[in-house]
Amino acid sequence: MITFENVRYRRLALDSLAIAPGVTSVIGPNGSGKTTFLKICAGIAEPDSGCVLVDGISPRETGIGYVNEFPDRNLLFPTVKDELASPLRFSHTPCQEIGPAVSICAETLGITRLLNRHIRDLSGGEKILVAIATACINRPHVIILDEYDSHLDADRCAWLDAVLKASGAKYIIRVTQQMESAAQGDHLIFFEKSRVVHAGTPAAVFSLLACTPFYPLSWGCPV
Repeated sequence: MITFENVRYRRLALDSLAIAPGVTSVIGPNGSGKTTFLKICAGIAEPDSGCVLVDGISPRETGIGYVNEFPDRNLLFPTVKDELASPLRFSHTPCQEIGPAVSICAETLGITRLLNRHIRDLSGGEKILVAIATACINRPHVIILDEYDSHLDADRCAWLDAVLKASGAKYIIRVTQQMESAAQGDHLIFFEKSRVVHAGTPAAVFSLLACTPFYPLSWGCPV
């Protein structure tokens, strides 16, 4: 479990929350605290008070892959190959293992053709795929994604969701504005005014959001 107890950070307030293994979608209005929540989950931001634990361990001591909503903020190195290799180099992976690992990861994410490209020449969608590959290459325990699907079409998102589920990560936490996609996850969290208003299965949470903008169109509005 990823647990939050009495967490306070700026306006964010989480009295008690537990996230089970699987895919957790996070939805809510703009400015409701979703991105701040992801940063707390990832250990990028530390709470002013309270406790966050990932299977009993601090997020900063856990293997976590994080993908920012804005592609250019994810990428540090000039070429795709160097970007993918960077987490392996930072974790002191032996040099002879880095090349094969980069090739396998690029093939899995369908970006082998991009390996020798300069980051500056990529489209927004290509940058997101590179960022996700970089986040996944070290096989993290947790993958955290902030609206990555806003840069990709529906078919690519569905394919990528399958790839992420097969990645071996115990927890996948993602903010999305796509309610159809959120409905496919295992768990759903709805934020409003920097607090968790609803949490549970997609069916349970969406039943409380019927006839609002936060309801899958394909489900129809119950009478």
